[in-house]
Amino acid sequence: MSATLSASALLAVPLAPLVGSLLAGLFGTKFGGNRFGRRASHSMTILGVFIAFVISAMTLKSVVVDGARFNATIYEWMVVGGIRMEVGFLVDGLTAMMMCVVTFVSLMVHIYTIGYMEEDEGYNRFFAYISLFTFSMLMLVMSNNMLQLFFGWEAVGLVSYLLIGFWYNKPSAIFANLKAFLVNRVGDFGFILGIGLIAAYAGTLNYAEAFAKADELSKLGFPGTDWMLITVICICLFIGAMGKSAQFPLHVWLPDSMEGPTPISALIHAATMVTAGIFMVARMSPLFELSDTALSFVLVIGAITALFMGFLGIIQNDIKRVVAYSTLSQLGYMTVALGASAYSVAVFHLMTHAFFKALLFLGAGSVIIGMHHNQDIRWMGGVRKYMPITWITSLLGSLALIGTPLFAGFYSKDSIIEAVHESHLWGANFAYWAVLAGVFVTAFYSFRMYFLVFHGKERYDQNPDAHHHEPDAEPDHGHHGDHSKPHESPWVVWLPLVLLAIPSVVIGYMTIEPMLYGEFFKDAIFVDANKHHAMKELAEAFHGPMAMALHGLTAPPFWLALAGVVLAWYMYLVNPALPEAIKRAFGPVYRLLENKYYMDWINENLIARGTRALGMGLWKGGDQGIIDGAIVDGSWKAIGRIAGVVRWMQSGYIYHYAFAMLLGIFILMTYFVWFNR
Repeated sequence: MSATLSASALLAVPLAPLVGSLLAGLFGTKFGGNRFGRRASHSMTILGVFIAFVISAMTLKSVVVDGARFNATIYEWMVVGGIRMEVGFLVDGLTAMMMCVVTFVSLMVHIYTIGYMEEDEGYNRFFAYISLFTFSMLMLVMSNNMLQLFFGWEAVGLVSYLLIGFWYNKPSAIFANLKAFLVNRVGDFGFILGIGLIAAYAGTLNYAEAFAKADELSKLGFPGTDWMLITVICICLFIGAMGKSAQFPLHVWLPDSMEGPTPISALIHAATMVTAGIFMVARMSPLFELSDTALSFVLVIGAITALFMGFLGIIQNDIKRVVAYSTLSQLGYMTVALGASAYSVAVFHLMTHAFFKALLFLGAGSVIIGMHHNQDIRWMGGVRKYMPITWITSLLGSLALIGTPLFAGFYSKDSIIEAVHESHLWGANFAYWAVLAGVFVTAFYSFRMYFLVFHGKERYDQNPDAHHHEPDAEPDHGHHGDHSKPHESPWVVWLPLVLLAIPSVVIGYMTIEPMLYGEFFKDAIFVDANKHHAMKELAEAFHGPMAMALHGLTAPPFWLALAGVVLAWYMYLVNPALPEAIKRAFGPVYRLLENKYYMDWINENLIARGTRALGMGLWKGGDQGIIDGAIVDGSWKAIGRIAGVVRWMQSGYIYHYAFAMLLGIFILMTYFVWFNR
């Protein structure tokens, strides 16, 4: 194969899912008269994503084997003030990897959805949405300019809003999608400010052209402050990543987004959309490398998210929310790696995490189906013997998540911990201990869920809500008999679990060397090795994936993870009375975690009410009082009063005017006589 990539083939990657989405959305729903049935709708959308995956895999092969690259404009929309608004593709190692991850996970979710949503009335609409999401995400990762990046950024946010609120008759789902939309707008405001500053000072929206002017930007100060312009740009861009990738304190939307159907939890909130911020910062590495202040900010925010969101996973009882808080914590790990200038490690963990976290979410969905749509892990137990495929794949996903040596998560997670340890930025010491402690926390809550679901006594017949599902539970699509035994899911559900389990085990071992220590990202990621030498230190200590795994058996992260697993086993299988005793002994701490650090309370009662009070003040005092009252109404009232006085002077009587003339002459004469003495 030649070292060039075809623009037509690349264009087919995002367009194939878009065509499938449009056909299913227009002709498979009431909007188009329901001309397409369920089989036609899911076949067209799956075919579109399959085509995109095949071309993406071929592109990755061409990029890796032949060194092929592509960076060109596909369509020029307009030119404004010398700034080109265009659609273009940039394909290098980073893009090719993201294309394969997005399309493969999306393909698995599409297949899985056939079984999971089989009885839902919105079946065709759901396929249209998830295929549209795939198009949006591909446009984001393939872009070569910030306009297209922002288009994809907002498009995935819009489709996420539609999918979280897919069950629009469910009040909690509507509240959750509105919450996600509003919180992301906060982050997106910072994101567009960062893009605007680049456009204003670099005079371009094209990646390559903006990066070429990075050194010039690094010498400029932000007007009116002592801050460097490049620091302000990077922090604004990262605020966008904080919203999209759910970093503290803009993380509050992601757990509530579990109100949507389980397949979208895997597609959007584990594998693709939430990693858009990580991808964006890695893509912008030539800018971030010029600001240690911005990198320290990224490092500390990521460390807070990694540790403190993990704590919240410990007390969750909804199976999907446990995995959701795990996602928050792992996104914190990726962000910490970005702050340590280990961008390749961050996107490496992004890739490995995409597989095992999608596996865990889909595994949770399979359990929900088998348990007749019960989501409370307290009323499960002993599911292993009824759902053997779901059990073994979920176990493999959990082992990958906690960083078991030889599993995919081990290579990426341990690399993050080592990279942070080698960093000398402000906040690196705190970040190191946070990610190290997070290993124990992750292992504990992951295997707490695993043991409560798959082992121990069967408790599903003791569920007090057996005859009426909890408000947060997913709708029961025609399944009845909550006291009946669990059952293995149909093949369209367990097949994606098996296919995701394979990379969850082997992908780290296979790819760590080329992705972290080879030239896989040579044109995509820039690191100033003289200032930030974490990757250099990691490369010197690396002696192959097997040697790393063997060394990992003696390293602190392995023993911390093992301690977390053993403690979860003891507390939830050997001595199940202990968790309740700890809960009573540490009541205030438990309430703090149960209320999610009161972040929702702060947002609703302080920020929202404060904003509402400010808005009322501006409306009543500013709009009604000053603008309407003083300026608009005040001006005509003042003119009316002046007119009243003038009208009194203009009486129409000659003797009044004669008197005024005489009075005027007297005043003038007095003035001249007095001042000319």
